[in-house]
Amino acid sequence: MKFFKPLSLGIIALTSVMYACGGGGGEGTEASKETTSSLPQNQPQQSLEQRYGDDPDYIAGLALIKESDCPSCHMAERRIVGPSYNEVAEKYENTSENVNLLASRVIKGTVGEWGNVPMPAHPSLSEEDAQQMVRYVLLLRK
Repeated sequence: MKFFKPLSLGIIALTSVMYACGGGGGEGTEASKETTSSLPQNQPQQSLEQRYGDDPDYIAGLALIKESDCPSCHMAERRIVGPSYNEVAEKYENTSENVNLLASRVIKGTVGEWGNVPMPAHPSLSEEDAQQMVRYVLLLRK
């Protein structure tokens, strides 16, 4: 019987991690189906690199995001802990005011904008880098 208790806890922990990382099916699966079904039948879906690959804001912002802890909580097209980058881009127009507002929130942290889970502060991030990351995110508006 001692064997089953650690095994059960391991399975529960693994299931929790998979769900938190988007492997739980649910909401992400439905969103993918909706996105795919809204495309014309004869037009293939383009990757982000195909759509924005030569845009300097895309290149610089993506590089900064990859070097940061952002991917721990955010993905481009799917919600994890925080909103997806697409959700942010849909909520905020790509204006200098919004870039400054969102960069400030990235640096100072925030809670309540997307629910009760707080986004931690990133005080070591420069204003310029935060703005570049936000410009990348806002490019993803569909």
